[in-house]
Amino acid sequence: MTPSPGHTAPIDATDRRIVEELRADGRLSMRALAEKLHISRASAYSRVERLHRDGVITGYTAVVDPERYGFGISAYVYLKISQHSWKAVRQRVLEIPEVWHGALVSGDYDLVLLVRAPDAHSLRDLVLSRLQTMPDVTSSHTVLILDELPTDAHQPRF
Repeated sequence: MTPSPGHTAPIDATDRRIVEELRADGRLSMRALAEKLHISRASAYSRVERLHRDGVITGYTAVVDPERYGFGISAYVYLKISQHSWKAVRQRVLEIPEVWHGALVSGDYDLVLLVRAPDAHSLRDLVLSRLQTMPDVTSSHTVLILDELPTDAHQPRF
C-alpha cells in the first residue's frame, strides 16, 4: 500500500542516515548499512522495507555519465503547451528516450525538459521535428548546456 502523494512519512534521524547512505551507494548491503549506522541487521532490513512501503525510497538507479554514454550535447528545452493538454503532452514526452528529465513549471513556459543527444544534428532533429511538431506544443525555447555540476553536488544531506 503506497501513501497518497504529498503525504510525509514519519522519519527519524536513523531513517535519514539510512537514506543518505543508500543515496551515496544504492548497492550497499544490509550488513554494511547496519554496520555503518551501528544498528542491527534486522533493524536495517525493517527500516529499509518501511521506507520502501511508505514511498520514501522509490527505487535504485545507476548514475550515468551522459557523454561517455554517447550523448555529446545536452540542452534544456522549454515548451509552451495548449491549456489542459498536460497529460497528453506528458505521455508523448515520456516516449522520447532523449528526454532525461521533465517538469511542469510556472512562469513563461509550461514544461522544461532536460534533453541529451549524440550531436548537434540529432538535437536539432529532436527539437524541430519531434518536440515542436508535437500536438498541443505552441512554442519552444532551447538553451544549450555548456557544463554541468556533478550530479550529487547539491543534493540535500539529511
